[in-house]
Amino acid sequence: MPDPNPDTPETLDLLVRARAGDGIAFNRLFEHYRPYLARMVRFRMDERLRHRVDPSDVVQETHLEALRRFRAYIEHPDVPFRLWLRQLAAERISKLRRYHLHTARRAAGRELRLPDDSYLQLAQHLPGTGNTPSQVVSKEELAGRVRGAVERLEPADREVIVLRVFEGLSHDEVAYLLGIDVPAARKRHSRALVKLHRMLFVDGEAAAESLN
Repeated sequence: MPDPNPDTPETLDLLVRARAGDGIAFNRLFEHYRPYLARMVRFRMDERLRHRVDPSDVVQETHLEALRRFRAYIEHPDVPFRLWLRQLAAERISKLRRYHLHTARRAAGRELRLPDDSYLQLAQHLPGTGNTPSQVVSKEELAGRVRGAVERLEPADREVIVLRVFEGLSHDEVAYLLGIDVPAARKRHSRALVKLHRMLFVDGEAAAESLN
């Protein structure tokens, strides 16, 4: 399994201080990664669960769980701190899903219901977007098209896009989480974007013309 990105020197310094019992250092560590965790939790909680549980509460519960399990982690830090926090948040979401929805983990991204800005951000990652109908449709319509296309992707393609674009993880981190090497992660991401582009601006346009 590939090694993910190592912790930054600043994170390593704070980890050393937190290991020595510096509570302020631990809180600084968590606050540094809080925006990422908030984004990850928001993307990973399906719409039904968000109606019952505030994502900010999940982040706070992750903070408490990280504090409780920090000693065990720091003795054997086999994964960078950010991915460890991500793992704790993912475990919490799975528990909430089982408790509130009585269901196992669903395919990643299957029920994404994000703000339009998130899908517009994804559109900017698509190859050749500047020469596509995105120039002549409204932002609302483009966001709707992207949302629908993401939901129609195969789970493996949807997952790599969620990790890279919505969560903002590096190729190294994606490779680690998927258990593949970095070149394979890069190729999978590129292929997923190409498929998404084709669904949006080739197949989608052809289907629209056939109805006219």
